[in-house]
Amino acid sequence: MMKPALSLLLVAALTACGTPDAYQLQIQPVAQRLNTSARTIMVREVSMPDYATDDSMALQDAGGAVQIMSRARWADLQPRAVTLALSRQLNASLSATVAPEPWPLSGLPDAEVDVRVDRILASADGLFHLDGIYYVRAEGVSLGAPSRDFAVAVPVAGTAPEQIAAAQSAAVAQLAAQIARSVAR
Repeated sequence: MMKPALSLLLVAALTACGTPDAYQLQIQPVAQRLNTSARTIMVREVSMPDYATDDSMALQDAGGAVQIMSRARWADLQPRAVTLALSRQLNASLSATVAPEPWPLSGLPDAEVDVRVDRILASADGLFHLDGIYYVRAEGVSLGAPSRDFAVAVPVAGTAPEQIAAAQSAAVAQLAAQIARSVAR
């Protein structure tokens, strides 16, 4: 049995080591609500590059190398967090009901949005980059072009984790606004 003084010392030592701080994506206010011919839209889980598939927070140095930050992490796995944020932003932006996969509602959705991300990180150029392509598949409704490239760049105030989290939240909101405009009537 461990003595109380030794237990307290062990807890104090572990607390001193600490765990990395965790950051969440924040949903941004929506400027306007757009009409779309789809009643329901499903957002498939967002495909991410390898460095962004877990809860590690990364940034790109001046030489182009992706560095994993040791004292910061995301509060959720990136594909899930970005999928949920996109779904919420699109649901607030469109007349359609938007939800992430797996489809939680009865019946099948009228349309699906599939986002494939090539780059999602803060860079040495002072910008947060969110690049890739998205696909829109629709059944029985017309929603514009079936695929579009995107390259969102948002200024990031610095390399502190909270600054990166704020910039990523803004970038995801800009991507949602772009998708919403592309599927609006």
